[in-house]
Amino acid sequence: MEITRHLYRLEGLHCANCAAKIEGSLQKRPGVREARIDLATARLTVESDAEPAELEQAVRKIVKSTEPHVQVVNLTGSQAAVSAGVQHPEQASCACGHDHNAHRDAHTQGDSQEHAHAHAAKKGGMAASLAVFFLSVLLMALSFLPFEAWIPGGFWIMTGLRAAAALLTGWRTILSGFKSLIRLRMDENTLMSIAAIAAFAIGESFEGAMVLSLFYLGEIFETAAAGRSRREIEKLAEIRPDTAHVQTEAGAKTLPAADVQPGSVILVHPFERVPLDGEIIEGHSSLDASALTGESLPVEVQPGSQVLSGMQNGEGLLHIRTIAGYEQSAASRIIALVEEAAGRKGKVEQFITRFARIYTPAVTLAALLLVAIPSLITGDFLTWLMRGLTFLVASCPCALVISIPLALFSGVGAASKQGVLIKGGRFEEILAKPKAVVFDKTGTLTTGRLSVTGITAAADFTEEEALRLAGIAEARSAHPAAKAVWEKAGSPAPGQGDYAEVPGHGVVYTPKEGHTVLCGSARLMEKYGIAIAGLTGCSIYVAVDGRLAGGFAVADTLRADTPAALAALRKLGVEKLVMLTGDSPSAAAPVAESCGLDGYYAGLLPEQKVERMLELKKEASPILFVGDGINDAPVLAAADAGVAMGLGTDAAIEAADVVLSSDSLSSLATGIQVSRRAMGIARFNIVFALTVKAAVLILAAAGRAPMAAAVFADVGVSVLSVLNATRILRQPRGEKRAAKEV
Repeated sequence: MEITRHLYRLEGLHCANCAAKIEGSLQKRPGVREARIDLATARLTVESDAEPAELEQAVRKIVKSTEPHVQVVNLTGSQAAVSAGVQHPEQASCACGHDHNAHRDAHTQGDSQEHAHAHAAKKGGMAASLAVFFLSVLLMALSFLPFEAWIPGGFWIMTGLRAAAALLTGWRTILSGFKSLIRLRMDENTLMSIAAIAAFAIGESFEGAMVLSLFYLGEIFETAAAGRSRREIEKLAEIRPDTAHVQTEAGAKTLPAADVQPGSVILVHPFERVPLDGEIIEGHSSLDASALTGESLPVEVQPGSQVLSGMQNGEGLLHIRTIAGYEQSAASRIIALVEEAAGRKGKVEQFITRFARIYTPAVTLAALLLVAIPSLITGDFLTWLMRGLTFLVASCPCALVISIPLALFSGVGAASKQGVLIKGGRFEEILAKPKAVVFDKTGTLTTGRLSVTGITAAADFTEEEALRLAGIAEARSAHPAAKAVWEKAGSPAPGQGDYAEVPGHGVVYTPKEGHTVLCGSARLMEKYGIAIAGLTGCSIYVAVDGRLAGGFAVADTLRADTPAALAALRKLGVEKLVMLTGDSPSAAAPVAESCGLDGYYAGLLPEQKVERMLELKKEASPILFVGDGINDAPVLAAADAGVAMGLGTDAAIEAADVVLSSDSLSSLATGIQVSRRAMGIARFNIVFALTVKAAVLILAAAGRAPMAAAVFADVGVSVLSVLNATRILRQPRGEKRAAKEV
């Protein structure tokens, strides 16, 4: 069978060790080429040639045997479900006892009532979990009453209250921990269970109850913080409506957008989002494209304008002829790019994964030695057992393994809101520190459209007369240079008379009055014996009745934001800006000069661009290449990170590592800023988590750290690190201001 990709959501999975075990068990199954879990999104991706039903059964069995509380939600085959996190009928509860499935973003655009119910259910689950925690705290507080002085057997009443408090918050943790222990697997539930039971066994009942209660509280906040970040990113899916109003012979009919074929006519009412890419055939309106591009200014549209799925309609009813299917439309492609980004791990994430594999068994062995060796020397087994348990609880690496991928994936989500799609942490790392940026010219630094940059009148004619004659003569020509002249002349209607196109030369126009107007290249003038020596720097000429009237300089012009975008890159510390183009040196030189580039190479074929890129990589690295054309795909792939402009060219988007969906060069600086912020937060989380853990581990070994400190070093640090990671999704005011200025 063909290898296919299957996607599942693992509700309630937070343990990095458990994720590694699930991956390992699936990798051993016949037919499975790859199994990958991303804790930032709680998603399992499996590439396999097995039957879907058989594979799903195997996934559920392996997950249940590893983490019984984790629920498997099959997301394969439903992109809407993949993106929006559709509610599954089975409700998941983790070791902390609260409901992980209580809230999911509404699947269908506009289902506000359903969304409100889900939000209320989430709040209700959180409130119930907190009520359980405070009840356990009350039981522990009551245990300090002087029962031993009041009644015989008061010690057992005190111990019973603390045991009740421990079981109230920790029964799921204990059950899960011992199931893992039976399978000879050590996870955080096992560590907490052993620590709590051992504390009760040696008479430290309050310590034992407190361990489970604090762990329970930490799990509540950790799940809430991680879930919030995931939901923020999943909101991206709301830009894609699941239904479309299709115009039929019987009238408008609402159908699933996935069933609408290219060429169909759909209606988009005011304040609805466009479900599919298309061209407007009727109606005028202004569209909000900020969800796709990060640009807040509305886009004015009319018949003939192309629109992208995900844009929100303003005030007018639009009739749109679709030009792409559901999965090929802009919104679907953006969502797919962001979803796939979670699976592309960078060096930091890979380091954390390798670190956790070595670190966990190392600290477990260290805890055993901490108990065994001093006990043999001093004979005080109980004291060293308590120290060893505290050491073990503090050692869990979950803060790192959860928060680092979450920080980087949050960076991907934050960048996507600004019109920058980054295909994973690996490219986020590169985008954060480019030494050089290399650009294509046409469509990247320039608009890709020709325009008149200069007019020169011949003797006895004015510039206005030359432009008027040329505009009427070029009114029916489809040549890009002719269109530029026609638009410069004010787009006049074709005149009354005969038009004759001379292929490769220009146009001959003979109006009814009998005057003959020639408009075209130097070859057309030469063909009719008209001297052009007096005009320099022109590429289009116009003549009337054999006399030269004037000439026009026509060139591709810079994008409006190019100078500011390049200045922003310089300000961010990019050392070298270079242009590679297939255009002639005469066309490339003015662009390079006006942009203030450090160098340019012109007249290059695609393979020559790759050669130049490899040479430039030796001089400065990491290096980015920014381009938009299909011929840019090879050099996009050759750069440390390729950046594609816009969503137009499939080959360029496929080869690129970063996509500027806004088709605005200025958004590249925004992407660099967001990436640097994400990397900074990820590095801070690493230093913070390791510093706290090292301090608590040392204090635990010295007998100076209580069990509460060990729990904080585990779940407390995890919660703080996750909350810190979610800051990336809230763009600072200064960064917003800088982005606007660019």
